[in-house]
Parts: sequence; C-alpha cells; structure tokens
Amino acid sequence: MTPEFSRPIRLDAIGEGEKRVALSADEGERAALAKRFGLIAIERLEAEFGVRRDAAGVLARGTLTGAVVQACSVTGEPVPARIDEAFDLRFLPEPGETGDEVELNEDECDTVFYTGGAIDLGEAAAETLALALDPFPRSANAEAALREAGVLSEDENPTGPFAALAKLKKRD
Repeated sequence: MTPEFSRPIRLDAIGEGEKRVALSADEGERAALAKRFGLIAIERLEAEFGVRRDAAGVLARGTLTGAVVQACSVTGEPVPARIDEAFDLRFLPEPGETGDEVELNEDECDTVFYTGGAIDLGEAAAETLALALDPFPRSANAEAALREAGVLSEDENPTGPFAALAKLKKRD
C-alpha cells in the first residue's frame, strides 16, 4: 500500500553532508490523511527536514507545522488546532534485512524502519502529525454538555478516586 503522503528519498541521494528537504501536502493528500486519522480536515501540512547519513542509518531532524480540525471528543463539534512539532528521527533498515540485531535505547530519537534503498519522509511527517494530535480535543461547549449529561468532574465527584484527597486538602 502506498501512503497518502509519500515522499521517498533515495539513500544514495543523501550524500555525506546534511541535505535540506521541505515538504508540503497538497489538497488531495491532506484529505486522504484526514480520513486516515479521523480528522474533519487538515488545512495545512508542511515539514522541514535536515537529513544526513550516519554509521547506523539516516538521521532526520526538523519541524512539522500544520493546521487541523478535529472533532470534539464530547460534542463532535469542530475544534481547530495548530501543529508545531519538532522531531528527531532515525531511519534504520528493517531488522532482518541486514542480519543485524537492532537495540533501541529510550534516550534515542524515534526510530523508523525502512526496506529497500529509500526512506519515505512524507510518511514520517504523517506519522509525526498523528502523534502530535490531541487525543481528546474539547470544544468550548464540552464542559456544559458533560454537565448536562450528568458527568461530574473529579472535583465534584464525592466518591471518585480523588475525593479523599480533596477532603484532606480542604482541612488544611
């Protein structure tokens, strides 16, 4: 399956120094990505990469910017959001392709595995966007809708897990 926002770059085109790459998703790509990620719309999606080779693979650093519209997790109303996300990615050959075992350290940058002779910067940008999204976006009307449905906040719930702590706090 070809990703909706595919921008492959051949490994042999990267060279020794850092290569600067700028990407921008067109209207059709943004619509397809919005569908994939369950968004109302992606109004803008751009990424700036600094790509360079190292002994293990390819390092890519840069910034992802964009404008999206998500559905409120409570009301379904549109919630516009701006994305401005810095990233550090390491592209490594898929384990098994080289025969080498790959050990990942939690302090290292995010790792993206690739097969063949190219990496896909567009798909890396799309995945970075997905990770930058608010998992529970709320509209201005969300709190009123929850209250109307009888949902209490942690502060208002007398039997919730934080109720005992709230009572202790009031004594001080």
